[in-house]
Amino acid sequence: MSAEAAEVRRFWGRLGLPGLIDVHTHFMPEQVLRKVWAYFDAMGPLTGGVEWPIGYRQEEAERAAVLREFGVRAFTAMLYPHKPGMARWLNEWAVGFARRTPDCLHTATLFPEPGVEAYVREAVEAGARVFKAHVQVGGYHPADELLEPAWGLLAEAGVPVVIHCGSGPAPGKHTGPEPIARVLARHPRLRLIVAHLGMPEYAEFLDLAEEYDELRLDTTMAFTDFAERLMPFPRPDLPRLAALGDRVLLGSDFPNIPYPYLHQLQALERLGLGDDWLRAVCHDNAAELFTDQQ
Repeated sequence: MSAEAAEVRRFWGRLGLPGLIDVHTHFMPEQVLRKVWAYFDAMGPLTGGVEWPIGYRQEEAERAAVLREFGVRAFTAMLYPHKPGMARWLNEWAVGFARRTPDCLHTATLFPEPGVEAYVREAVEAGARVFKAHVQVGGYHPADELLEPAWGLLAEAGVPVVIHCGSGPAPGKHTGPEPIARVLARHPRLRLIVAHLGMPEYAEFLDLAEEYDELRLDTTMAFTDFAERLMPFPRPDLPRLAALGDRVLLGSDFPNIPYPYLHQLQALERLGLGDDWLRAVCHDNAAELFTDQQ
């Protein structure tokens, strides 16, 4: 066992947890992931022009093995299209990945295009347990009329959607809280999980979470030294985050992180919000969400 894995296990073991559940990890077709890594290497515009070395640049099986060594009991395959005609193909790949990776929560995606309701329904019927939407990369408005039937279907099915909709690390045409508020006004029971705590619009997404009971937040990259240098969380809002402790979920962005996986956990611990909060965030909230979904 690696030294880092031993420390990660010591972290959740001290909390009395059976392991971790990470709702924001990336697995996708290898040729797609290689392009994503190349984009980070080139410091593309959506990275904010920040140097971003990939921390776990390994083959698919090796990356899954690393998460298991860390004691991550369940993880996701966050994948997303950047153009029409791509989502269905990604979802077909994800079916195979879920079959060969039983500890991965079967993940699917969507894009505003004709036929989206049909392939979202197909994915749900095939066993998808979580969806990924990426407003920044996809360059679409989440309240696009083409997505309306898909959002309604997912709300009715109770399938969560991890959605990158905040304006970090670089703003997109339709990022920010206002487009998400429009979606939630139409679909208040939609189980959106706002990635990265909505950085940098932390306070605004906390407002939405306080208004909509089914809105959740994931911790991906939040509070790490890397994120705090670029988009610091406003410390006066920590009590609000603590109060929402039953709707905050652990996310990491593994493998696309420029620091050790352990650092995300340490960053959450040093907030000083207590062991009960950490237990809920690192395992129990996700366990309840995905059990309730069945």
